[in-house]
Amino acid sequence: MLNSVSSLRSPFRTTSHIGLPVLLVCAALVLPLFNAVFPPGHPLHLSLFVVNLVGQIMCFALLALALDFVWGLLGVLSLGHGIFFGIGGYVMGFHLLNAAYADTHVLPDFMQFMGWSTFPAALQPFAALPVAVLLGLLLAVLVGGVVGLAAFRSRINGVYFSIITQALTYALMLLLFNNDLGLGGNNGLTGFTLLAGFNLAHEATQVALASLSGIVLAGVFVLLRGLALSGFGQAMVAVRDDEARLRFLGFRTDRIKLAAWCLSAAVAALAGMLYVPQVGIINPGIVSPTLSVEIAVWVAIGGRGTLTGAVLGAVVLSCLKFWLSAEIPSAWPFVLAGITLLITVALQHGLWGGLQQLRIWKAAS
Repeated sequence: MLNSVSSLRSPFRTTSHIGLPVLLVCAALVLPLFNAVFPPGHPLHLSLFVVNLVGQIMCFALLALALDFVWGLLGVLSLGHGIFFGIGGYVMGFHLLNAAYADTHVLPDFMQFMGWSTFPAALQPFAALPVAVLLGLLLAVLVGGVVGLAAFRSRINGVYFSIITQALTYALMLLLFNNDLGLGGNNGLTGFTLLAGFNLAHEATQVALASLSGIVLAGVFVLLRGLALSGFGQAMVAVRDDEARLRFLGFRTDRIKLAAWCLSAAVAALAGMLYVPQVGIINPGIVSPTLSVEIAVWVAIGGRGTLTGAVLGAVVLSCLKFWLSAEIPSAWPFVLAGITLLITVALQHGLWGGLQQLRIWKAAS
């Protein structure tokens, strides 16, 4: 346990972890600058397409950060973090539907298809943006709390917990595909026009959302990093390394796990709320088991238990996915799988661990 905690406090990692949020904030400030100052066609101009991709990748990195907090530090592998990502996304979708209806006074297509004549009262509490954000976080914590309380009090760990979370993800996806549920069914929610009074179709709004995603990612990283180095973080590592001994010493390990799990759920929901306005749609695919497995791959490739590695893995693999899907759409899954396998075999501690080892070698030479 002491070795695990001391590794978090190593000079290399401390310096790097300070640099990452600074780099993210700088990137968030550069995005609008390079988009507005440099005209289209200029080598430094960032098009709306590129800015939008950067914003999405920031959301994915935030999602990976949420998983690494519980998997890397606590040892709890979730294959269902797409649930919380989807909760945040759908709650934001409810808010955007409210804003679109207030702007156009036209019901969304799926509501007209169901024969509704008025906007449903059940979705009206999400009309105010601050309330919607708060409800999204609370709903994610509530769902995560119910799942975590049932699992951790029953001492369900390891692969059994992973299977349960993935099964819940699949069940939620099937539920959302039900058109009679009144949440858009397989077509999902779309037709968004306004966010906080700003037109989502305007380039400046999308640039601002991408920048906001980077700033939120930096802030959450600092928060989780601070918790990792606190007494609570040491307790998490102790639970991961020897939960039985900690329980024997009188610690309520289920409460430690539940607190970390609920915080991770809230972070994942926050990522979903930032993601939906940038892609302009939310459908059941956002909670597919495939996404939840992909999140775990990001963390494993980047370097589990370092937080920085989770961000690095999400950024690198998402960039590869976007690039390969455009260049070789039919073969990119196989290429990406090969790259993932190569990194896993060659770098036991992921990309971040490999960079750390390289730095040590250079310092020793």
